Amino acid sequence: MKPAPPLTVVVSEAAADEYSALIRKRFPDVRVVDAKDADSLQAHVAEADVLLAPRVPAEVFAKARRLRWFQCSNAGVDWILPMRERLGKLVVTNARGVHGDIIADFVMTGMGMLHWDFVRLMREQSRKEWRPRMVPRLAGRTLGIVGVGSIGTAIARRAESAGMTVIGTKRDVSEPVPFVDRLLPTTALDELLRLSDFVVLAVPHTPETTRLIGHEQLHRMRPSAFLVNIARGSVVVESDLIEALRSGTIAGALLDVFEREPLPPDSPLWTLPNVIVSPHISGYPDDYTAQVFEIFAENLQRFLEEKPLRNVVDLQRGY
Repeated sequence: MKPAPPLTVVVSEAAADEYSALIRKRFPDVRVVDAKDADSLQAHVAEADVLLAPRVPAEVFAKARRLRWFQCSNAGVDWILPMRERLGKLVVTNARGVHGDIIADFVMTGMGMLHWDFVRLMREQSRKEWRPRMVPRLAGRTLGIVGVGSIGTAIARRAESAGMTVIGTKRDVSEPVPFVDRLLPTTALDELLRLSDFVVLAVPHTPETTRLIGHEQLHRMRPSAFLVNIARGSVVVESDLIEALRSGTIAGALLDVFEREPLPPDSPLWTLPNVIVSPHISGYPDDYTAQVFEIFAENLQRFLEEKPLRNVVDLQRGY
């Protein structure tokens, strides 16, 4: 009897060399194919039993006749949702869990900068101006987290350690969430906005969260409150946010994601004095490849043993 061909993993990543070397070392019996560019992916995807990539064009999936499992190297898979009905029984997993700690670092750092108005301090420093002032303690402020998943929980843990009160929204509120003082259903977004000194958007991109925060929601926030977006740019109506920031409807914003990326040079967000802009960096630690590989390696072992995989994406819900 002819032996079965080895399991083939196709890696289509900027760090394909690094991923491939790690896979070959831990799984010497697995065939690994590097497909760094689009042409190489088109040429080899038909051989793939498993595909590791950040995202894949629809026509590539159409050619992937042997593909049984797709490991997305990002947490967000919103780009795959329009084609989900054509994926059949394909199992999709993501990198959920990699981003929580680093994003929590980013959010806590950014909230501190907003709270003490470091933007203003840096302007005054550049002018050699000495302007002392009193600032209330961060402890005792209320943090509202819209979307308490793995990232939101990591943020809540840091906020609790800083003495903040944490409230959050979640689709399923039947079980308490660690470090969250009050858990609200998604239908209670208005209440969260009204009660919070800082509002952090940590929802996945789905049809339900598109344009979730617009004129009405911004006007329900406190004039002293700050908005932090580490979710997706599509969650916020950017023109409404710009108007709210200009008019003083809210005090300021920390934005890591935008409707268009890179953020266009003519966007007012670059120069508004109460905004901190960052180039979509909050979720990428310097050991990102190693962390994603550990998720992938555990799942590959499970795949070889025909066990259920972890981090499986519910394509109907979108996360």
